[in-house]
Amino acid sequence: LFGLCVSGKKDPPLRVPEFFSTPPPPPPASYRSGGGLDVFPLQDCHFSSAEKEAVESQGSDIGLCGWLLVLVSILLTLLTLPISIWMCIKIVKEYERAIIFRLGRILRGGAKGPGLFFILPCTDSFINVDMRTITFDIPPQEVLTKDSVTVSVDGVVYYRVQNATLAVANITNADAATRLLAQTTLRNVLGTKNLAEILSDREEIAHSMQSTLDEATDDWGIKVERVEIKDVKLPLQLQRAMAAEAEAAREARAKVIAAEGEMNASRALKEASLVIAESPSALQLRYLQTLNTIAAEKNSTIIFPLPIDMMQSFLTR
Repeated sequence: LFGLCVSGKKDPPLRVPEFFSTPPPPPPASYRSGGGLDVFPLQDCHFSSAEKEAVESQGSDIGLCGWLLVLVSILLTLLTLPISIWMCIKIVKEYERAIIFRLGRILRGGAKGPGLFFILPCTDSFINVDMRTITFDIPPQEVLTKDSVTVSVDGVVYYRVQNATLAVANITNADAATRLLAQTTLRNVLGTKNLAEILSDREEIAHSMQSTLDEATDDWGIKVERVEIKDVKLPLQLQRAMAAEAEAAREARAKVIAAEGEMNASRALKEASLVIAESPSALQLRYLQTLNTIAAEKNSTIIFPLPIDMMQSFLTR
């Protein structure tokens, strides 16, 4: 049977999708060739939208040997009923999706679920992918800002798997890759900001990080929903210097405010003296008001002002 499978007629030629019929673009500057092998760096390899659809909806062209193995698996399943039914029926929860591999190839239709689905026990395997939002903390990163100040910044990232097929087929561990990429992106973004911008423009920094992460993880089927900057820790000496600067600024503002108050009070006293000078009886009324105030606060002490005009007659004698 194996010799028949190997020496049988050739498989029909593969159909080339439409997006491969166009001439290829020129090689990038980082292209190098040696020993008959064309080598491109990993960062030059990106999946287009058409390629992503092809990965998700690829057919299970497993060849003649593959179909014979599938047929044998189906026969074994039928012969061992009803025991084998418990190995064929699987359940996927509401927040999960199942990627089924038949002889190493992803089945047509992409992810399955939620609910029941059927697999062949000998030729099929599946991987469950959690579609819920995942949260992780970015460890504190020592960053040198644009104005040469060392700060420690941490944050939190919220992401979820948007395409389960790409998350399984294009990357080994999407969770670990997203964590490492978040740390690198945080350091790169903060390296272009000075200390004042980091302390005041947290929302802008978080939005920039979210856009960068979302674009970088798009080929992995990951959707970055939100990024937040949690805490910015400054060195102890810098904290003391900033506290002294803030205290000096507050004292300067307090002195300016006190000086403005003295100036306004002197102007008010000048205007009051002019009014009292025009009416001598106003001074006597002011004396009586002062006595009333002193008597209300300190009853044991009474101060009675004596006008100098009354003493002039005694002084002349």
